[in-house]
Parts: sequence; C-alpha cells; structure tokens
Amino acid sequence: MMLSPSLLPVSASTSTLHVLPFSDPPYKLLQNHPSLSRLSKCRNMQNLKQLHAQFIKTGLHHTHFALSKLIEFCALSPSGDLSYALLLFETIPQPNQVIWNTIIRGHSLSSSPILALAFYVRMILTGFLPNSYTFPFILKSCAKIAGTREGKQIHAHILKLGLESDAFVHTSLINMYAQNGDLDSARLVFDKSSLRDAVSYTALITGYVSRGCLDDAKQLFDEMPVRDVVSWNAMIAGYAQHGRYQEALAFFQEIRNENIMPNESTMVTVLSACARLGSLELGNWVHSWIQEHGFGSNLHLINALIDMYSKCGDLDKARALFESIEQRDIISWNVMIGGYTHMSHYKEALMLFRQMLGSNVEPNDVTFLCILPACANLGALDLGKWIHVYIDKNFRKLKNVSLWTSLVDMYAKCGNIEAAQQVFNAMDSKSIASWNAMISGLAMHGNADKALKLFSRMISEGFKPDDITFVGVLSACNHAGLLDLGRQYFNSMIEDYKISPKLQHYGCMIDLLGQAGLFDEAEALIKTMEMKPDGAIWTSLLGACRDHRRVELGESVAKHLFELEPENAGAYVLLSNIYAGAGRWDDVARIRTRLNDLGTKKVPGCSSIEVDSVVHEFLVGDKVHPQSKEIYKMLNEIDTLLEKCGFVPDTSEVLYDMNEEWKEGALSHHSEKLAIAFGLISTKPGTTIRIVKNLRVCGNCHSATKLISKIFNREIIARDRNRFHHFKNGSCSCNDFW
Repeated sequence: MMLSPSLLPVSASTSTLHVLPFSDPPYKLLQNHPSLSRLSKCRNMQNLKQLHAQFIKTGLHHTHFALSKLIEFCALSPSGDLSYALLLFETIPQPNQVIWNTIIRGHSLSSSPILALAFYVRMILTGFLPNSYTFPFILKSCAKIAGTREGKQIHAHILKLGLESDAFVHTSLINMYAQNGDLDSARLVFDKSSLRDAVSYTALITGYVSRGCLDDAKQLFDEMPVRDVVSWNAMIAGYAQHGRYQEALAFFQEIRNENIMPNESTMVTVLSACARLGSLELGNWVHSWIQEHGFGSNLHLINALIDMYSKCGDLDKARALFESIEQRDIISWNVMIGGYTHMSHYKEALMLFRQMLGSNVEPNDVTFLCILPACANLGALDLGKWIHVYIDKNFRKLKNVSLWTSLVDMYAKCGNIEAAQQVFNAMDSKSIASWNAMISGLAMHGNADKALKLFSRMISEGFKPDDITFVGVLSACNHAGLLDLGRQYFNSMIEDYKISPKLQHYGCMIDLLGQAGLFDEAEALIKTMEMKPDGAIWTSLLGACRDHRRVELGESVAKHLFELEPENAGAYVLLSNIYAGAGRWDDVARIRTRLNDLGTKKVPGCSSIEVDSVVHEFLVGDKVHPQSKEIYKMLNEIDTLLEKCGFVPDTSEVLYDMNEEWKEGALSHHSEKLAIAFGLISTKPGTTIRIVKNLRVCGNCHSATKLISKIFNREIIARDRNRFHHFKNGSCSCNDFW
C-alpha cells in the first residue's frame, strides 16, 4: 500500500474542523448510565449484542461515547469480533478521533494489519488528523507487514505534524525500523532525538538483537544511563536466541548482582538456556527462586521448568511437576512429551500422547513435531498414519514445512519409503531439511540410485546442500558399496561446497574403505582428520578387520577403542571374534576374562514390532510377553521349517564356551526372531511384518529371515542400527551387503 505525505497539511492549524450533527450529553451522565456500567462486565459477544440492543432502546447508540465503548470491546477484546466493530463503525456518519483510532488499533492487532493502513488513509481523506495515539498503532502495522516504505511515509506525516518528540511515537518509529531490519534509520531516529529513555534504548537494542548484531546491542546496552528489567531481558533473550547460552546466563548473573528483580520473561529465557546447556545446577537454583518469590503457580514458568528438567535428564522431577498442574495447557503436554522424546524415552512419549488424547486435549502442530520422532524410532507406523490423517485434515492450511518433513522422516524410519516419497512429492514447498530427510530415507533403505538422483534434482532446483545432506549422500554410497562415487562426493563437499567434513562424513568414508579392505587408505584418512576419531569410526574399522581377518590391525584399532570407550563391551566381542576367526583361542579366553573382570555387559538385543497400534518389545531370550507360550511354539515351527530347507546356523560368532546345541538355541532366540514369530501369529497371512532392532542384525538372523520370508510368503521389513532390510521371497534388498 502506497501512502502520500501530501495527504496531510503542513501543520495542524490548516486542518478542516468538523461540526457534529449531534452532541453527546455531559460525560458524567454517560459514565454513570446503567447500561454503560454493565459494559465493563461484558465477557462475550452474546452479552455485547444484548447491551447493544439496550443502547438502541435507550437512545445511547446516538452518542459517540457509547458507540466508542461498543467498538472498543469488539475491536480490542480477546472475546470481541472485529467484523461486528466494523458494522458498528459504518453506522456512524462522522466518527470522532477516538473511534478512528480504535478501529485502526483493532486492525493493527488483527491477522490483517495492512487494513489498519487502509483505514488510516480513509481517515485522512475524510479530513481528520492523526494524533499521537494513532501513530503507534500504524507503525506497529508497518512493522508487522514489513512495510518499511509505508513506514517512511508515515514518518514524514509525523514530522509534518511535529509529533516526533512524543515519547510513544518516537519509540514506535525506532521499533518499526528495527523490526523491518532498517537499523540505520532506527539509529538515526534514536541519535537525533533527546528522548533517549530506557524504552527507546531497549527498542533499538531489540532491533540489533533480532538481526544478530549482538556487539552493537551490547555497546548500546553499556551506554544506557538507567537499565530496567526489560532492557536486561532483551540482552538475555538475544544471546539465547543466537545460541550463545553461556553469555545469556552471564547476563542473568549480572542482573542478580545489580539487584534488579527478574520477571517471568527473564526466568523463562534463563530456563530455556539451562535446558540447552544441560545446566541442571542453575536450573535447580532458578526453581528455588521461583518458589521463594511466589511464582510457583505460574503456568508459564512451570512449563519452562518441565522443559528444563526433561532436557537436563531429570525426567522424574519433570513428570512430578507435570502431574502437579491442575489445569494443564497444550504447552504443558508438549514440553513433557518433547522431553521424553529428547531423552529417547519413546515409549513413555507415546503413552503420554495417548493420555493427552484421552483427556480431550486437542494436539497442535508442536505436539506432532514432538511425537513423530518417537513414532519414527519405535517403528509405530499405525500411529504415524493416524497422525498423518489428522494433520492432513486439520493443518493442511498451516503450511508448516517442518511438520510435513517430520512425516517424511517418520514414514522412512518406519519402513514405508513409498509413503515417505508420496508425502515429499506432495509438499507445496520444501526446505533443505525436507530434501535431507528424503535423501537419508532412501539411503537408509538401500536405494542408493534414487538417493543420488534426488540429490542431483535438489541441486538443479537451486537448493544448496549442507553437511547433513552429504551425510545422507555418503550413507547411500556406503550402503551400496559405491566407493568411487563416495570419494567423488566427499571431495565435492570440500572443494565445491566448502563444507568441512565432520565425524559422520569421515565415518562413512572410513566404513566404505574398510569394507573394501583398503585399510592403508582408511588409516591415511584418519590421520588427516582435524578431530579425533570417535568410537563409531574405530568400531566400523574393527568390524572391517574382522570381516577381512586382519588380526594385527584389529588389535591396534581395538586398543584405540578401549582407551576411548573402556566400557564398550561390543569392542571386546569384536576383538574376540577376530581371534576366534584366526583360531587363537587363548586370546579369546583372555579377552573374555578381561570382559568379565570389568563387569561390562554387551548391550542386549532389543526388537520392537507394532501390531494393532501397540508397540511390543522383545529382548534376546525374552519370556515375559503375555503370549510367550504361543511365540515359542511358533519359533519351534520356524526352526523346523528352516531345517527342512537346509538352513544350518553359523555358530562361529556365538560365545566360544557354549556347546553347539546351546549356540544354536541362542541364535534362535535373538530378539528379531521373537518379534517375527509374534508378527506371524498376530497378523493375517500376507501382511507385511515390520520390526526395529537396536543392534546390527547378525548374519544368522539375516540368512534365516530371508528363508522365513519365502516359507511364510511374507514381506519382512527390518530396521537395524545401520539400515533397512527388505526381505521378500528369499532375498534381501541389501544384497547381503551391510
């Protein structure tokens, strides 16, 4: 919308004076009128309309004062109705200044702030001059619509009317320019004025902070003659918003030293910083302060405390606070569900989500952003599908790209890559995170060709890949054993896109090289790393040493791994397997003894399967399931059928001191075998069985599952720690390469 400074006279003295066709009765008479006194008790539009009818009966609707009060409720009250305010407004032949300002203010607070500017122009054209109460609302509208050009024209009107020295107008100008990113103009207004109070300082500081100019904000903050809690909050929030949490907390320490009383806004920001940093000690102190100063019943602060405790790992205290709330709002549910998800307590997150639905609380988009990762990690596809339908019905118009990206990620991780692709293709707009989720999903399912083609399409559509994109691309190469392509993409990432490799990128490349038996090149790459290799890198290399029977190198790699992760039982098992493969049984005994002496236990295999929207979990040798008897009966049937098909278990990687019979039994009781057996007895013939395992699937279970898919004519989709395996008709999508 274009405004024109010429619409206003040069000074207020040249304006047209309006003579109203009727005059309001004396103010005292109107103020004490029974109908008007009842207006202050009005709580909703139904009450308002009843009062309006009384106004018409008593003739009050002919007075500007009464109509202005009706319009004020409709336009400004949370229980009001702006469209009704407009109907009232249009009945007034010549609205006065108060009524014009109320209508403009109402639109500035609405979802269509540009209409405030339209009414501003209309007011000027009728001959009314704006005053110091008009401009703050108009400037707020300019800020909301990012209308810097319109804001500058309004600024010209302010100068013509000589209102630039009004404190509220001055601060509103700085706010408008600052929020629209025109910090030079904001600073110019600030510097030219003598009205440099705490409010105007804070307005400019907030502008600097919002644009990430924290040094400029800090300099201005240091210049402030008097700092109030609002200015302190602006600095604390600014540093927190830009990820500089330590500095945010340092400002909080200073505010305490200055003996300035923090407010609710301060404490919410500080608790958020504690959550991000995992600073439980300071979070506990803030909790004590909140209780000491009588804020213990403040729901905003309780929600922030729940978030802080859950993100800092104290889920018991977070849940206790959650349970103490009598009237929980949606934020309470979201932070508790999100806390469980953040700490990988996915089952608890799903249980709480179901409890929320049972409490007739309507989930919002944030709820689903919290719960979809839990569905993804547990493989809860049925619940994920229900959420998809709900989102499609209730949030289609929201245009929340993150929400649809989370759906893509959920479907991919729950084993339905086709549904993930459909959601991705249907997205009106995509973020880099959307592309990353789809590329990683395809890579995880072993669809390297599709993943790399999608990467090329992403580049052609003008998206710039980030480090996460290349984790997906290199993973695709890794899962398919595409060493040469992996080298090309790794070099392109560094040379073409100037992205410094992180541990995940090095991990993919070292795994690729290890699988190919190129240990010299893998060791050379490790030496070029700017950071120390983590346990995952050494573990993948140790696994490659086992596969290629490189005993001496395996010993060297294991030494690094033991130093880095002395309690990693998997490292001892891998080295033991390397010795067993070489027939060095004395060394096997030594490693096993050392493992026992350390008291370290291997992470137990755990597999989950969703049946009828309920997630069932199984550990190795598990017999606690209510249908355990039926499950083991099916296991025996499976083993009998496998034996008839000529399947012979490979017992070389099971504990060396078990006899062969017990080794075979241990293999048949692996958690994924239990989950598959449960799936076979719990679903109709022909139904796809989907399982999720926390560890890498072993060779025996992989071979057995291929045969099971053929014997029972079932597609079995299994997600292990590394990737997806689609078993169908006796073969696997990984082509036995994992």
